[in-house]
Amino acid sequence: MKRLLPLLIFLPLAGIMLAGLYLNPRHVPSPLVDKPVPAFSLPSLSEPERHITPEDFRGHVWLLNVWASWCVSCRAEHPLLVNLLQEETILVGLNYKDIGDSALAWLKQWGNPYRVSVIDADGRVGLDWGVYGVPETFVIDDGGIIRHKHVGVLNERDIVETILPLVRRLQDAASK
Repeated sequence: MKRLLPLLIFLPLAGIMLAGLYLNPRHVPSPLVDKPVPAFSLPSLSEPERHITPEDFRGHVWLLNVWASWCVSCRAEHPLLVNLLQEETILVGLNYKDIGDSALAWLKQWGNPYRVSVIDADGRVGLDWGVYGVPETFVIDDGGIIRHKHVGVLNERDIVETILPLVRRLQDAASK
């Protein structure tokens, strides 16, 4: 029996490690999914005197994309946000721990897919949203409930197969 003990310990650990190889590292469960969006009131990046709140989007399905001009990964997903999201999709940017002038210059250079982008200079609102890092994207229904969270860079497959179908389902449900 003493000879089998290392094998009895190794086999369950090997099974757990093997199962981990098949998990999606981008799927990070969020306690905020199916919960109301955290409240915020942040200045608009383009009009700092104007404050934006989640109430501004109540009654609409919308996306919140956390981004920053210093974020290399954000640069990778940005062309997809510009080209793949349809005009009827409300995309709100949460400019995270960035410098306003740098963020505006970045949008001018690479295109602005956002209906509005708000400034979260100290990252406190990002903490309320459970942001691990940038980029991250949330899908919010017309009642202000978070329905999906995507951690990391969105690729075309994510947008076409997950984000847009979910947005359409939520928009259809909202119109009934």
